[in-house]
Parts: sequence; structure tokens; C-alpha cells
Amino acid sequence: MSFWTTEVEKDRLTVQKNLARDFEKKSGIKVKIIPVQENRLNQRVTAAFAARKLPDVMYHPLDYTMGWAESGILNPKAAEEVITKLDKATFAQGPLEMVKTQKGHAAIPLDGWGQLLLYRKDLFKEKNLDRPDSWDKILKAAKALHNPPLLWGFEVATDPGQAYTQQVFEHIALSGGVRLLDKSGRIDLNTKAMINALDFYKELAQFTPPGNLYWLHTRMDYLSGRAAMIVWSPFILDELSGLRRDQPVAPDLAQGKPGFLAKNTGFVTSIQSSGGKAQYGMVNYLGITADAQTKPARAWVEYLLQEGYTKWLAMAPEGKLPLRKGTPQDADAFIKAWKELEFGVTRRAKISSFYGPETVSAILKGADDFDRWGFKAGKGYLMAQIYGSKLIARVLKQFLDGELTAPQAAALMDQKVKELNK
Repeated sequence: MSFWTTEVEKDRLTVQKNLARDFEKKSGIKVKIIPVQENRLNQRVTAAFAARKLPDVMYHPLDYTMGWAESGILNPKAAEEVITKLDKATFAQGPLEMVKTQKGHAAIPLDGWGQLLLYRKDLFKEKNLDRPDSWDKILKAAKALHNPPLLWGFEVATDPGQAYTQQVFEHIALSGGVRLLDKSGRIDLNTKAMINALDFYKELAQFTPPGNLYWLHTRMDYLSGRAAMIVWSPFILDELSGLRRDQPVAPDLAQGKPGFLAKNTGFVTSIQSSGGKAQYGMVNYLGITADAQTKPARAWVEYLLQEGYTKWLAMAPEGKLPLRKGTPQDADAFIKAWKELEFGVTRRAKISSFYGPETVSAILKGADDFDRWGFKAGKGYLMAQIYGSKLIARVLKQFLDGELTAPQAAALMDQKVKELNK
């Protein structure tokens, strides 16, 4: 039996090979671990499908899942059988909803992360500012703390060539009630909600350094103490903690207190506005393919989500939230196990020891609210095209640069997405 994985780093491959050996001892089924670079995954899968040589199981991101199900690459019936056997109620519901099909679910959620708004709790306390969990509170704090070039109030993504820009903007737009489709199922981004989201994003961009900013800049500025708020994935947690010698944390050095910035960073999962509330989620799934030996494939997937689950999550716990929370016998079994895992590179520690149990619980709870444009409405294939073309980010940049008004930008985004959907 073959398993394609995008976890290609040497240490992570070692973990997966050890899991495969343990599974073989328990089941008698041999699993061949085959690494595939994520940027080549879709190409490899398409070629294998044409040749009828798909692997039995694939570890893959949400972006491809619905498109592959529609194309006949994935076997939703087999996925649904696994979910039913393990008990649907034990999974985070947001990730399940995003891959729902008429036949059940396209694939089985394994791990993921929810995008976070990071903010400086110490600076907020000095100015008596509220936790920035809504548009008005975010804007008020950005204005109050903005003191360039020493401190930028809020760093948003502005680089039109980066998927990160789409991710940050989509998070803001989702929280403002912007959806890819209207209630009748038609593409409609030319809405009042989109215009409001664009206007709010541009207001935030006033408190952002000039130029084309992406994830590297926002992370660097936050760790250097030059940003009051940024939007990032949980993968920043190990750098933020100061556990990496190759990544100095300036506020820690300035205060002479290791872990100072980590202890003074707050996290917002779901952002809200008068138009809605949402958290952008990136989810990875286990897909059983149309060419699979179904019985062995199901056994491998069930093993990874039961006996092997904690070892899988331990590969990078800061970015691998347990999307199966527990078992029918112990509803929080995997959440409790995840909380005990250590992260870091040079030195290691439990996430809760740096960020506290309340923060950890909030990050985990957010998985139920994970959302993305189009996926719950079955437009996963279109979203893959939107991300590949960067069209939203390019139009957004034109708007931020003053080349378009908000209504013009909303209309242009709507037009270009509809052209992709033809």
C-alpha cells in the first residue's frame, strides 16, 4: 500500500516511516511512504490519475480536496465510512463542513491551523485598549499605538504576488460577511459587504509600512518589536517563544527577560464585525483515492487517527491542531495529548508553558469556526484557481495604491472570478 505525503522534511519522514512500521506490526499491512513536494502535488496527482496509478492514500491540503472529489480522484464513500466508524462527533465540525459532498465527505480531516491575530498585550494595557477581536477595536488600537518608524499600528499583507495576501484579506473579508456565493449559489463578490471589507483593509493599511509586505516582513517586524498587531499562522509560536537561537526576539533582549514577548502576546482567533464572525482555516486531509485498495487504505487512515495520532501531531504541534478531538469514550483525548507536546528547535517546551492554558484552549476551540471562501459551497476547484492566479491580491493592490475605488475593486474581483469559473 502506498502513502503520498507532503511532509517531506527528513525528521518528519522518519516519524512517518516509524508509524508505518508500527502499523505493519499491528496489521500485517506494509505501507510505502512516498514524499511529494506540495508545489508539485497537483501535477503528480493529475498524471497518476490519467495513468490509473494513484496511491492508496494521500495527505493533502484543503485547496485540492473538492476539485479532486469532483474529478473522481478521491473516493468520498470510503472517506465517509472512516468518519462514521470513528464517529463524526469526535471531529472539529468546521473542517468537515468544508469538504461535505452529496455522498458524505470528500476526505478525512487530519490536522490544520487557524490564522491568528497577534497583538502586544503590554502595549494595549498601557493605553487601556480592549482586546482587538472586532473591526472597531482593531482600528481604535491601530490608531492609538501607531508611532512609525518605531512602531507600526497594524501590519497587513500588501504583496500582490503572495498567497499570504489572499489569506489575510480573506480572513478580514470572511469576518465581514463576504462569501464567494450568494444565497442562490451564484458567484457574487460585488456586494456592500465586500466594499466594506475593502475600505476597512485600506484603513488598516494606513498603519502598515510602505511597499509590498508579505509573511516574512510581518513576522520580522513583530519579533523585532516594531509591530503592534499582525496576522499569522500558529507556526510563529516557536520563533516567538525565543526557543530558537537562529531567531533573536528583540523585546526579550531589550527587557533582559527570555519569553517576554511570548508572555505579552495575545491571540485572537475569530474576528468579528457587524457583518459576521470567522477564522481563516488551513486544513490538511487524508484522501482515499479511486485506485485504492480500500480495506488496507481505511485501516491506515484509522490508525493515523487513533493509535498513531499523537505521534503524527508531534511532528510540528504548533501548526498541527488535532482536528479529531478525542474518541467516543474520551471526547478530549487528543486535545489533552496535544497540550502535552513540546515545540521548538534549539530548545523545546510545552506551548502552554509560554502562552498559558487559556490561549491554548482558544486556539484549539477555533477549529470549529474554520472557514474559507467557496469550500462549503463546493467551489474548492475554483478557489484553487483563485489562489493560483493571485487575482484577488492583484486587484486588492490596485485598490490600495489608489488606482481603483472600493466599488470598482469589488466589481473587478467579481468579474475576474466569474471569468475563471467559465
